[in-house]
Amino acid sequence: MQTGVCPDVSDPVCLPSAAASPSRAQASLCAMAAGRCLLLLLPWLVVAPHSPPGCKIRITSAGLELVKQEGLRFVEQELQNITVSDLHGKEGPFHYNISQVRVTDLQLALSDLHFQPQQHLAFDINNASISLRFRRQLLYWFFYDIGSINASADGVHIHTVLQLAKDGAGRLKISNITCNASIAKMHAGFSGTLRKVYEFLSTFIISGMRFLLSQQICPSLEHASLVLLNSLLDTVPVRSDVDEHIGIDYSLLRDPAVSTDTLDLDFKGMFFPRAREDQELENHAVEPVIKETERMVYVAFSEYFFDSAMHAYFQAGVLAIELQGEKVPKDLEVLLRATFFGTIFMQSPAVDAPLRLVLQASAPPRCIIKPSGTSVSVSAFLNISLVPPDRPAVQLSSMAMETKLSAKVFLQGKALRVQLDLRRFRIYSKQSALESLALFSLQAPLKTLLQLTIMPIINERTKKGVQIPLPEGMDFTKEVVTNHVGFLTVGADLHFSKGLREVIEKYRPAPTAPAEPSTEPSAEPSTGPRQL
Repeated sequence: MQTGVCPDVSDPVCLPSAAASPSRAQASLCAMAAGRCLLLLLPWLVVAPHSPPGCKIRITSAGLELVKQEGLRFVEQELQNITVSDLHGKEGPFHYNISQVRVTDLQLALSDLHFQPQQHLAFDINNASISLRFRRQLLYWFFYDIGSINASADGVHIHTVLQLAKDGAGRLKISNITCNASIAKMHAGFSGTLRKVYEFLSTFIISGMRFLLSQQICPSLEHASLVLLNSLLDTVPVRSDVDEHIGIDYSLLRDPAVSTDTLDLDFKGMFFPRAREDQELENHAVEPVIKETERMVYVAFSEYFFDSAMHAYFQAGVLAIELQGEKVPKDLEVLLRATFFGTIFMQSPAVDAPLRLVLQASAPPRCIIKPSGTSVSVSAFLNISLVPPDRPAVQLSSMAMETKLSAKVFLQGKALRVQLDLRRFRIYSKQSALESLALFSLQAPLKTLLQLTIMPIINERTKKGVQIPLPEGMDFTKEVVTNHVGFLTVGADLHFSKGLREVIEKYRPAPTAPAEPSTEPSAEPSTGPRQL
């Protein structure tokens, strides 16, 4: 038996028979071989870990209904721009030519847009009608007739299925489209001197027009989906800057999950310092779970979403505030000088030197989300120093701080914003318990300093908020925030502040101009470098 190969059940060494039982050594050998076989199978048995999202968005059937209304207007505009090839032919002595076909009216009364499980959206148009107008030309022996004809295509049926997927950049895209279009009947109204002749030719003309029109519907919708709608999805941010210090990664972790009633999108939802954009923060938070389907859209954020933001700010070195001289409140300065009077007196040349307070986080703050509310725990240190002119600073004290902030999370437009308020505050000395006792009188004034001076600065930074990954022109309304264990959800309705056409025209890819042929004689080929 070869090492590392699973034992053969027919091997007499590994399969005891009634006549001869294997020895203990042989049994041990079989066990070792079986163990090696199991080790070989382990890589196939291990399932790839599921990366929990920091941000999750659910679009419900109610939201899809709003999208359908706006999308239907877009489809009407696309179908009105259908270009039908000229139709010409000959029947006996009759030569006819149909040109300049254009759509004059559309009636798309019966339409439906619904989720199709796995990764699809299905769009159906039933019993629609398309009115056309085209130019006619007829040559019969020496008679020539020219004019316009009005036609109508009735019983138009269009069935389109869009496949949604995550592209290489982590953005939602329409990856494929299947389309079927048919026209039940078509008729045209002829008039003029040669009306009888056109009625004779109507079978050929109408059949040809019906075929050409049905052949143009799906290519038009395919271009609208794979090119135009994907240009709209390009407006969804994937990696973008939040401010001058940090950015956010909204790349999709996996393809969308589509059920009969919902479409769920799992985003990474991780902030990063702009100076180190490749830095990753492992997600150990609870995965958001959205169960509701009543509102048009739900957005869920886990503790990881907020933790990564504070971790990124900490790594960027901006969780620090310095107050010196006149920026230190006068009452607090008097109290600090009284508290550290002995130290200041021993440093007599620096008695009148200005004070400097440096408040800096000692570790990344942590977010805790509970049904009762959202809070942020902050550990920091406060250094109090004298800064005499042209002399080294004299440190009076270095104290540790533990602070708990309450966080109010709300959504406005497409911006997620957070307002913080100080709830609990405690300071203690790093050196001794006796000094901690001496610092007890500073609790109240330092808390007031935080509330009146520091918190407004922090809230000013969070006032701008961070954008939620929605296409341009689409906003949230009637937002309601609900807290859960480890995550919070925002239920809202959708509103189109801009039409699809307006946004698409803004970001429509510019046509590539064909290169003009050169009239100069071609030069001899060169093997040397070319100057550009």
